[in-house]
Amino acid sequence: MTERVLITGGAGFIGSHLSDELLAHGYQVRLLDNLSPQVHGPDAKRPAYLDDRAELLVGDVTNPAAVSRALEGIDKVVHLAAIVGVGQSMYRIREYTHTNNIGTAVLLEGLAKQKVARLVVASSMSVYGEGRYRGPNGDVYDRVERSFDDLRAGTWEPQGEDGQRLVPVPTPEDKVPALSSVYALSKYDQERLSLLVGRAYGIPTTALRLFNTYGTRQALSNPYTGVLAIFASRLLNGKAPAVFEDGQQRRDFVCVLDVARAFRLALESERAAYSAINIGSGSSINILDVARRLSQILGAPISADITGKHRVGDIRHCFADVNRARELLGYVPQITLDEGLQELARWLRESSAVDRFDAARRELETRGLTL
Repeated sequence: MTERVLITGGAGFIGSHLSDELLAHGYQVRLLDNLSPQVHGPDAKRPAYLDDRAELLVGDVTNPAAVSRALEGIDKVVHLAAIVGVGQSMYRIREYTHTNNIGTAVLLEGLAKQKVARLVVASSMSVYGEGRYRGPNGDVYDRVERSFDDLRAGTWEPQGEDGQRLVPVPTPEDKVPALSSVYALSKYDQERLSLLVGRAYGIPTTALRLFNTYGTRQALSNPYTGVLAIFASRLLNGKAPAVFEDGQQRRDFVCVLDVARAFRLALESERAAYSAINIGSGSSINILDVARRLSQILGAPISADITGKHRVGDIRHCFADVNRARELLGYVPQITLDEGLQELARWLRESSAVDRFDAARRELETRGLTL
C-alpha cells in the first residue's frame, strides 16, 4: 500500500523539494501550509513550483482543527512549519514562540489522537550556539561564548579562559546546546518536545538538525531567510551583500536537494528513531568567500559590504560533523557547493526579488540588536 506523508510547512522552500523527493519515490504527499506573506508574498496562492500531485491544505499548524484534518489518513509526518530568522526572533518574540513552540504542541496533541508510523521534525544547527572548538593542547571547548565588550571592540574570535587561540572543528550531536536567540530556543523546544512525546506515545521520532540550507525556491524577498538568499536578493538589485563582523565566520552550506533526501531517509530508517542528527555538507567556508563566489557566478562584480557590526544572536563558527547521519541514515552529501551555486545561479537569473534587507537592518539597529 502506498504510504501517505504529511509535510507541515510543505509549500515552502524545503517542503516543496521534499515533496518532489517523496513523490519521485512512490509516496503520496499532503502539504499543510499557511502561505505566510513573509515567505510567499501577499497573494497567498498555491506556488507554481508545487507538483500537481501534491495535495495542499491551506491552514495553520497552530489551529487544532486544521491539524486534525491534515492528519486524516496519514501514515508518516514531517514537521517543517516554523518561522525562521535569528535577528527577527529577538523582537518578534511572541510570534516566534507561538508558531514554533505552540504549533509543535498542537501537532503533537493531534498525533496523540491520530498516531502515525513515523515523525521527523526539522531542528536547526542554531541549537548549538557556538560550535565545537579545540585549544592548543587539543582540549575540547563546548561552552564558548563571546562577551558584548569583546564584540563591541571588534574581537571576533572566541578565546579560551587564558586568552589562548581556539580552533573551530566539526560539531557533533553530543555538543552541549547553547541557545543564543529566541529562534534557537524555539527550534530546540520543537526538537525536544517531539522526541519526548514521540517516545511517550510510541511514535518513532527523529530530529534533523539542519545546517545552512540553500537552493532554488528560497524566498528571495524575505530578509530573514538564509544568508545565500539574502546575498542573492542584494546582488539581483545591484547592491552589495552585507556581511556582519569581518566575514571570516565559518558555516556549513548544504544543498536543499541533499536535505530533502535526508528527510526521506529519516522517514525510512528504523535505526534513526529517537535520535537528533546533523544534516550538513560536512565542510565549511567563510561567509565572505560565499558572497564572492555567488557574485562571480552571477556575473555581478559587486564587492561585499563588510559592516564590522555584530548582530545579537549570531555566533562565530559552526559546521557539521555528519558521521551520525552516515551511520544511521546512510546519508552522504552528494552536491558540492560549487555545483549547488551553479544551479542556484541558473534559477536566480530567471527570478526577481524585492530587497528588504536595509529595512530589516534598521529594525535591528533601532532596537539595539547590533553592536
